[in-house]
Amino acid sequence: LTAMGEPSMDPSISAADSTAQQDSLFSMMDVFLISLITGLFTYWFFFRKKKEEVPDLPKMQPVAAPVRDSSFIEKMKKTGRNIVVFYGSQTGTAEEFANRLSKDAHRYGLRGMAADPEEYDLSDLSRLSEIDKSLAVFCMATYGEGDPTDNAQDFYDWLQEADADLSGLRFAVFGLGNKTYEHFNAMGKYVDKRLEELGAQRIFELGLGDDDGNLEEDFITWREQFWPAVCEHLGVEATGEESSIRQYELVVHTDVNMNKVYTGEMGRLKSYENQKPPFDAKNPFLAQVTENRKLNEGGERHLMHLELDISNSKIRYESGDHVAVYPANDSSLVNQIGEILGTDLDTVMSLNNLDEESNKKHPFPCPTSYRTALTYYLDITNPPRTNVLYELAQYATDTGEQERLRKMASSAAEGKELYLSWVVEARRNILAILQDMPSLRPPIDHLCELLPRLQARYYSIASSSKVHPNSIHICAVAVEYETKTGRLNKGVATNWLKNKVPEQNGSSSLVPMYVRKSQFRLPFKPSTPVIMIGPGTGIAPFMGFIQERAWLKQQGKEVGETVLYYGCRREHEDYLYREELARFQKEGVLTQLNVAFSRDQAEKVYVQHLLKKNKESIWKLVNEGMAHIYVCGDARNMARDVQNTFYEIVSEFGNMSQPQAVDYVKKLMTKGRYSLDVWS
Repeated sequence: LTAMGEPSMDPSISAADSTAQQDSLFSMMDVFLISLITGLFTYWFFFRKKKEEVPDLPKMQPVAAPVRDSSFIEKMKKTGRNIVVFYGSQTGTAEEFANRLSKDAHRYGLRGMAADPEEYDLSDLSRLSEIDKSLAVFCMATYGEGDPTDNAQDFYDWLQEADADLSGLRFAVFGLGNKTYEHFNAMGKYVDKRLEELGAQRIFELGLGDDDGNLEEDFITWREQFWPAVCEHLGVEATGEESSIRQYELVVHTDVNMNKVYTGEMGRLKSYENQKPPFDAKNPFLAQVTENRKLNEGGERHLMHLELDISNSKIRYESGDHVAVYPANDSSLVNQIGEILGTDLDTVMSLNNLDEESNKKHPFPCPTSYRTALTYYLDITNPPRTNVLYELAQYATDTGEQERLRKMASSAAEGKELYLSWVVEARRNILAILQDMPSLRPPIDHLCELLPRLQARYYSIASSSKVHPNSIHICAVAVEYETKTGRLNKGVATNWLKNKVPEQNGSSSLVPMYVRKSQFRLPFKPSTPVIMIGPGTGIAPFMGFIQERAWLKQQGKEVGETVLYYGCRREHEDYLYREELARFQKEGVLTQLNVAFSRDQAEKVYVQHLLKKNKESIWKLVNEGMAHIYVCGDARNMARDVQNTFYEIVSEFGNMSQPQAVDYVKKLMTKGRYSLDVWS
């Protein structure tokens, strides 16, 4: 204490002054010490007394923990279920497959339930053996670059850390992936492997669905072999019941308060009228379109740049993130479905789950009108899956049409072939099927029950929040093509966006959206060189990257080399952001601009050809400059060709064999120095 209270002495003070000061200091110090000791004693006395006054309570007997709402075991026991089918789903397909499997269970005298892993405590898997003839099935989609879907992230984290004993658990896994991606079915493979490591018993082999091929056929093929394996392991057999079972019952509201009716909201009723942050998939923000301009000068396609105003939304984003938008179906398609089925689309109804214990009370927000459901909630443009055809077949009055539908829904080779050619390859949506099968007139409520949900569409953000904090930019191409039946099919979201008119009041200029975080990020150090490869609309995230590098340069930061490889069809047709890129190059932000025009000469030139042309400088940037590589665009061809080109460059200049070069590039990926933002 004396050391703490000791003042620093000024050497210029005389000895006499110093002695006088010391006398007064000691008297002050005495007072201070006495006060401090008194205070400490008082504090100790009172607090000690309080502590002594706490009565010594008798020890309580341990009480069983209350049943948590998140226990799927308790729910299964309560409702007499044996099979739980968990789904990791980003676009709704895995959830759809899980529902189909849980519905199948009744054919074997079992009862199934589909479950969202986000809603339950998965550590309860160790208790599943408490239920007789029990089984856990996992329909797991892989998202992005080998990542779990949003709703399976917690389950994935738990699996990584868990040391649970799952020796009593029987399981099977069906993975949903896409072979054009580097980490094909990574999530399905991981869940299958990890459950076995934790002692669980695999009763049927891992299914690997490929969305680049025919995911539906992959699922059906796996499923038809899966159920016999279940019968063998659980000692059950098929009951022969193949009848259609409705999951929801229709309630028509004749006298309803329209303020209680959903008009397109994703979650909370009236959330579009009364917007409250935070904004996410269940609570999107209604952003005003402030700019919508055509980017290309010619050609048949429509390439566009849109700007969404996010002022006052508290939405934050980083360059490289994705913006998700909820589109609406074309009103003419909706009207035609209503006309064919002879339905008043403005009828207000609810579809209520017949299973009162289910967490999913309705297939989409209810009560609502058929028009709203078909416009905002249901996917009416993709070819329907076989289970939809199977359920609809009963409503075809023509025996030939009914047999055709049943055949396409069967697992027979001939049926699979027919489904592939007549539905998938011909791109027949539900309207086209109704048009081409005049006797097929199902009740509209059953059709609404069967159709999958309309999903949000993701776009790479084409702006930097450093430059545009209150605006999100989108770069997209309107999808439009003719099918084998001569019909004109249009992409739902891109054509809906194309018709968004800026500065016009009302819904015509509003876009429900939210931001999804991405791992596609600029290097932490601005001085690190970047090599960006993005043909077509793949340039989108790089517009944000370049804007950000320009901003950093303006802030006086040292910015490394910024190299862009861009590709389009023709220089005077679809060279996107031409003026902006020229300006960035002139300002010295874009140090290299390499553009491949694929159709301006006899031989096609793509971005990978330009990479080969500059291979020596690329190797120097990667090997010596520690550059980060970014690839955005088509996964099926471009991304693979670019990756193969990097293998060649590394092999040649790094004096490595092909396997060593592949390993080198894979290590760049692991270190976050080779990033992909691709789609198929």
